[in-house]
Amino acid sequence: MYLILNLASISIPLAYSFHPKLQFYKQWKPLFLSIFITGSFYIIWDIMFTINGIWGFNEAYFLGLKILKLPLEELLFFLCIPYACVFTHYALLHYFPNLKLNSKITTIISYLLTILFVLVAVSNYSKWYTFVNFIVATLVLVIGFLIHKQILQSYFITFLVMLIPFFIVNGILTGSFINGEVVWYNNHENLGLRLFTIPIEDSVYAFSLILSNLILMKLFRK
Repeated sequence: MYLILNLASISIPLAYSFHPKLQFYKQWKPLFLSIFITGSFYIIWDIMFTINGIWGFNEAYFLGLKILKLPLEELLFFLCIPYACVFTHYALLHYFPNLKLNSKITTIISYLLTILFVLVAVSNYSKWYTFVNFIVATLVLVIGFLIHKQILQSYFITFLVMLIPFFIVNGILTGSFINGEVVWYNNHENLGLRLFTIPIEDSVYAFSLILSNLILMKLFRK
């Protein structure tokens, strides 16, 4: 199940990477460098949380091959999902080049999200997924704002589009439409708030994961 979701997520973006109008394959060098760096950080985070029982995996939905204590499919997640999401971001901007907020609105949203992330993290310091997740999101957002505010002007919009496939894929992973869960969560380590079957923290996790890749891609392209 998890392998199918990974392959389904990347298949169409990968195929359309060679579209003559998009030519997204020309972005592969900065993209894969970014995926490698962000993936290394998130995989270490993943391993630590798995070892400590903050989340885990249902063996029924995996091939059975583990690397660094994680199912192979979980490692592929950090390749397939960032690729699909970054492709979506660039494709939307290619066809809608004016798809962005003005500088003032971007600043206001950035400030409000930063305050919100910090407040949630500080008030839930004993819940590891919530605390670490919102702290990481705060750092990534602040770095993005200081280094490449222009990314945020479009990302705040494109991320909303990415949430559509996110709810489908992550919904299945967390138990929607199937018996049991592919990935389970220890609710003592999160807010216990779910969007359908998805912990609300997962949306913030996705926000920082994709934004990290976009920031690094911008740096590597220079």
